[in-house]
Amino acid sequence: MDAKNKLDFLLQDVHLATDLRAIAAKVLAGTRITFEEGVLLYEKGELSYLGVLANYIREKKHGDYTYFNRNFHIEPTNVCVYDCKFCSYSRLVKERAEGWEMEVAGMMDIVRKYDNEPVTEVHITGGVVPKQNLAFYSDFFRQCKAHRPDLHIKALTPVEYYYIFKKAKLSHYEGMKYLKEAGLDSMPGGGAEIFHPEVREKIAHDKCTAEQWLDIHEQAHSLGMHSNATMLYGHIEEYWHRVDHMERLRQLQDKTGGFQAFIPLKFRNKENQMSHIPEVSVIEDLRNYAIARIYMDNFPHIKAYWAMISRDTAQLSLAFGVDDIDGTLDDTTKIYSMAGAEEQKPGMSTKELVDLIKDVRRHPIERDTLYKVVTDYKDVVFEADESTAKKKYYALPVLSSEI
Repeated sequence: MDAKNKLDFLLQDVHLATDLRAIAAKVLAGTRITFEEGVLLYEKGELSYLGVLANYIREKKHGDYTYFNRNFHIEPTNVCVYDCKFCSYSRLVKERAEGWEMEVAGMMDIVRKYDNEPVTEVHITGGVVPKQNLAFYSDFFRQCKAHRPDLHIKALTPVEYYYIFKKAKLSHYEGMKYLKEAGLDSMPGGGAEIFHPEVREKIAHDKCTAEQWLDIHEQAHSLGMHSNATMLYGHIEEYWHRVDHMERLRQLQDKTGGFQAFIPLKFRNKENQMSHIPEVSVIEDLRNYAIARIYMDNFPHIKAYWAMISRDTAQLSLAFGVDDIDGTLDDTTKIYSMAGAEEQKPGMSTKELVDLIKDVRRHPIERDTLYKVVTDYKDVVFEADESTAKKKYYALPVLSSEI
């Protein structure tokens, strides 16, 4: 039974509550659900019900296509001036002995490691320290583009930019324009956490506000850049805080159209100041992905980080609204593992990612950062000896079509 038939069948269920039936009818009609209906989905939506709705939307937008990219991470520092209660990764400036602070030359050494690999993106994020300022990042962006012009630079979050621009005495627009001219291509979605101040004040009181976070993305969009958005869920927030968070993003997306993907991030409780809070279940993870897909109707993509939630859960998520599972990573990030993610050495070969997607009857598409097709893996057959290859990238024909 295809996604449309499943939704039709659901609507014929005489036992389905009237309010849930009304939401399902809106999904079928392509009509936006309200804030109150978003909260209702969290309060009353069972996993199977949410899965039918979310998968219908997912397949209406993307069919069976499931996206990934070949990327690597650079984390310039894990030292930070901020004290986020949920963070297992960063070290406060007073704890520098436990951290690292890279120079531009060291970051360029990492870029050069991938000179002979067909990676399409470098993802840069980390802590916030005074010396990694506007000049530091503009110098790196220029050197990176001079060395490898085709490499897409997706770098830093509004948390970093707010600090950098404030020190440089630049407006958000002026700062983003300056860094775009230096080589910045797009922004990741981190630092959003939960926007509502009654939660944000408790878990990340000293970082940029929701309004500042949103404005920096808006300025990036006004300059023609794209970005992603995240939400940290499963800690002290209530369901309505999640919907409030998504509503603010949905409103900005209506205005700019600059967001590409929404990425729910599961709170992990290893070695941070919120370790006493239990983590939510996999069922709640899947419910959250599904509700995100239903609510975020103007976001093209819903992404799950396989390295954070495990490969098995990532596969399950593809039936609950998710159409992107991020990239190969090549074990270049410590953010997930230090927070207690199942993947303690997060790296997958292209073949492993393709197999993971195909095993749940989805259609693997390697994309670039802007979701242009790089390689369609539907009918690709890997050589026999590639089944045991570890962390290997595969140079396959590049397609020019765009999805």
